[in-house]
Amino acid sequence: MLKQKLRRQLRVYKYVVYKETLVDFKDHFWSFIGAFIGIGIIAYLQSIQLPQLENIFLIGSFGASSVLIYGVVYSPLAQPRNLIGGHVVSAIVGVTVGKFFPDVVWLTAPMAVALSIVAMQITRSLHPPGGATALIAVSGGTKITSLGYMYVLSPVLTGALILFTVALIFNNITKDRHYPVRHSRLRKSRRMILRKRFNKQ
Repeated sequence: MLKQKLRRQLRVYKYVVYKETLVDFKDHFWSFIGAFIGIGIIAYLQSIQLPQLENIFLIGSFGASSVLIYGVVYSPLAQPRNLIGGHVVSAIVGVTVGKFFPDVVWLTAPMAVALSIVAMQITRSLHPPGGATALIAVSGGTKITSLGYMYVLSPVLTGALILFTVALIFNNITKDRHYPVRHSRLRKSRRMILRKRFNKQ
């Protein structure tokens, strides 16, 4: 009985490792296209609208979001609620912390990140790049901090919506990629795949 359980578990591990190390060129291609166009649109808007300012629209956390929504499409952290909600909630937290503790970076930086994590957990919109969005709000320089709560609307909300719109288009072009995803359905389909594979063996 124990041997059977161990063998079965070993087959699960082998299958997971096998799936994770597969090179899927189609998936890589659409990840590249989505990320290139999503970030490209934000960068283009930055270049034509605000050439005299620094990269206010093109905040670093959008790069991290692109990894999730174009590269790990099925991750719970990449879904629309998490992408948009996580960025917006974190931006609000970051700006608020910056207003309460201006020019005390050793306090505002950890406070903004820590509170943004808790706020995302409470609102069920956990999105790892949100921590960076909150951090940028308090450490992004005078041009970012001078925006105040406008930072929440632009660049944060507008940028997240651009990334989301591009994800909706390019993550649904092929039958192998679907976005957004209902995770109950995803778990069910994964179980079925594993069962079929084990039954064959």
